[in-house]
Amino acid sequence: MTGREDGEAMAAYQTGRRMVLALIIAIVGALLVFGGSEQNEHNHEAIESIGLALILVGIGGRLWSILYIGDRKSAEVVQTGPYSIMRNPLYFFSTVAAAGVGAQTGSIIIAVATMVLCAIAFHVVALREERYLKANLGAAYVDYAQRVPRFFPNPFLFRDETSVTFAPRTFRITFLDGLVFLLAIPFFEAIELGQNSGAIPVLFRLY
Repeated sequence: MTGREDGEAMAAYQTGRRMVLALIIAIVGALLVFGGSEQNEHNHEAIESIGLALILVGIGGRLWSILYIGDRKSAEVVQTGPYSIMRNPLYFFSTVAAAGVGAQTGSIIIAVATMVLCAIAFHVVALREERYLKANLGAAYVDYAQRVPRFFPNPFLFRDETSVTFAPRTFRITFLDGLVFLLAIPFFEAIELGQNSGAIPVLFRLY
């Protein structure tokens, strides 16, 4: 496989990842238009605030990850920074942010369900990517996969380097992707206003 074909193949995987993320957010958003929270106002606001923190952590973690990987995912095994403690930090932090999106409903159940749904979807995508990376990068990636967990970080494995060279275009795209998570805040606030005014019927409530 040529370098151009490598890049095209990995670009296809990354496009698929963004589509999975957008689909999850769209499905959750559509389902929750008619859903509500059983939490009292104080707990509702607290859950939303925690969700905002999770979204910011998720966005920050994704940017941290892309600084290290850039456009090198199909070309070499990156083993420093977030990639020293888990093999798929972009997916991990996207899942954290997705939990924050679910929390904007004020429901703990929805937040957890969104996180689990996202984790399952990314697990499937990661398995597919790993088959490609093992075939393309060979023994170096196999050794890396044996030492570093796929999804849940092991902070004791952390190691860094003195400097990194990043791809500005990829960083910009990742930043813009992350802003999609923040759109959940005004989206759910608008839904809540519509429900409170009676314009949107509440068909179910979850704790």
